[in-house]
Amino acid sequence: MKKMPNTVDSVKQKILELKGKEVHLHINRGRRKVATFRATIEDVYYSVFTVKSCEVENFISTFSYNDILCGEVKISNE
Repeated sequence: MKKMPNTVDSVKQKILELKGKEVHLHINRGRRKVATFRATIEDVYYSVFTVKSCEVENFISTFSYNDILCGEVKISNE
């Protein structure tokens, strides 16, 4: 079966389904710097989404949907 290509709209729809749920983030920041933590997806905007860390108090970060398409950010809802 042919796999459908990922688009920004399909990624945005998947993020919208996960809004308010706890997810695991795996972030590749380059030069062998990788961060992994639990977070809750707070808000979904036109070109970005925000996550709030469950482990660090008052830590909110913003990512674009292209970060997911490029593989710099991976989200799993395990």
